Amino acid sequence: MTTTPTTPKPPAGSAPDIAIEARGLRKAYGDKTVLDGIDLSVPAGTVFSLLGPNGAGKTTAVQILSTLIGADGGEARVAGHDLVAEPQAVRAAIGVTGQFSAVDNLITGEENMLLMADLHRLGRTERRRVTAELLERFDLTEAAHKPASTYSGGMRRRLDIAMTLVGRPRVIFLDEPTTGLDPRARNAMWGVVRELVAGGVTVFLTTQYLEEADELADRIALLNGGRLVAQGTAAELKRLVPGGHVRLRFTGPAAYETAARALTGSVRDDEALALQIPSDGTQRELRAILDWLDAVEVTADELTVHTPDLDDVFFALTGPAATVPAPAPAPARNDSAEENAR
Repeated sequence: MTTTPTTPKPPAGSAPDIAIEARGLRKAYGDKTVLDGIDLSVPAGTVFSLLGPNGAGKTTAVQILSTLIGADGGEARVAGHDLVAEPQAVRAAIGVTGQFSAVDNLITGEENMLLMADLHRLGRTERRRVTAELLERFDLTEAAHKPASTYSGGMRRRLDIAMTLVGRPRVIFLDEPTTGLDPRARNAMWGVVRELVAGGVTVFLTTQYLEEADELADRIALLNGGRLVAQGTAAELKRLVPGGHVRLRFTGPAAYETAARALTGSVRDDEALALQIPSDGTQRELRAILDWLDAVEVTADELTVHTPDLDDVFFALTGPAATVPAPAPAPARNDSAEENAR
């Protein structure tokens, strides 16, 4: 498969460049505030995912950062350029794939690509070369001379992104790129995103599929009512909501009873000889639990860690009375039980 030139990544250990930075972005339509002073910082060569319910302001944020509409307040830089002072430089550095495909269904895939190359003012030889490379890269060569109206949803989405790449953007905005795609096509699109990032491109992704953000994003921000209510890695966000626990199962009742006495606050399942211990699943907490078991000379036959998923985070932080709950406390160590066991 033909590949296109990649953007060099910074050396290991160096501070990453910031591809997108926003401070206090605001946007209102009449008396409805859509964005209420949001702050964002996206390192270059990463996937940043913006999540939120319908109407939260995700598409508005993309439209502002891609210079399609202006903000009412705040400031932002994309690819090192100020949105207000250098809009043309921003547009030259970015690509945008919106919720609705920009593909013209009345012409062929190749003609769509050539049209985009003309818009980027590529020379005749260059536009043919870039078109051929991108059609091959996105596995569209065989369908290149067929009308785009005959393409499947996944093929149209791949063509849409291929058209976005004609200008070799350093930052790509993908606004709900897999909406309506079947699981196979969605998985193929995830592969495309990973390939782009491996080549040094920064991807700003909005999606309603939480597993998509979990699978792809280096960092995630949750937007609700025009405000960012949480930001972090998927693992960090999952630790914000209760429900995480460690489950220990024992094959012998004696070991089970000893562990239950040592780990006060754990939830017993006498039938399964299992204990459920509130935990955020961090290495430190797991080590503490294992140390407690070692202290009373008990070994669990099974240990499983359960953490909330992004669905839990989404509902907890975007519900009618959403707040960021404190993590559940770890169980107290029962020192008297340990002494008795000894």
